[in-house]
Amino acid sequence: MNVMRIAMISGGRRGIGFAIASELQKRGFALSLGMRTPCALPAGLSGSNVLVCEYDALDKGAEQRWVDQTIAHFGRIDVLVNSAGILEEVTFDIGANGVDADDEVLSRLLDVNVKAPFRLIRSALPYLKLSGEGRVINLASLSGKRVLGVNVGYQMSKHAIVALSHAVRRAGWDNGVRATALCPGFVATDMTTGLGVMDAGHMTSVDDLAHLAATVIMLPNNASVAELTVNCRYESML
Repeated sequence: MNVMRIAMISGGRRGIGFAIASELQKRGFALSLGMRTPCALPAGLSGSNVLVCEYDALDKGAEQRWVDQTIAHFGRIDVLVNSAGILEEVTFDIGANGVDADDEVLSRLLDVNVKAPFRLIRSALPYLKLSGEGRVINLASLSGKRVLGVNVGYQMSKHAIVALSHAVRRAGWDNGVRATALCPGFVATDMTTGLGVMDAGHMTSVDDLAHLAATVIMLPNNASVAELTVNCRYESML
């Protein structure tokens, strides 16, 4: 008898998180979506096997409440996708009059992009171990594998999430937990298309990235992918 697998996904209202949620639902997963302002289900997701919970990455303790709600509703956790993240700029330049406004921005970047995923993994890990085939997908970036621009704050946060992915692989390996750092370049989302760096039609689509994430999740324990780099343009390091 097949048991329905449960996937927790942050940032599932739009963009990459929503695309991954949609793809996993098509593959028979039940979903627990963590959102800052939970209300109706995002358009395109439906059914009794979708739970929407309040989750704010900046709220310490929100991760445990979300995990507890998921367990109370479904009784298990098989997949955790850390998709929520922010893009803000922190460079080595000092602001006017020597005021270091970037320190607050850097703290926010690390809080949302690194500390929140760490806390979620820590809360969900016992249940992922019980699954025997627990999966963690951390949305990193090619900025976590190389440095091209001058946004050192974002680059630091994405390098850290790659390290976190390897750390959870080590911590959960003997219990069947496998983790992947998903490292795309430019993806056609609201966050990136507004940067004006390239035409959205030349970027990786969220649907293609979601297909790759779901494929990695479905792989057996003995075919684990630690890092998945996805580029939409030629890069010498790839």
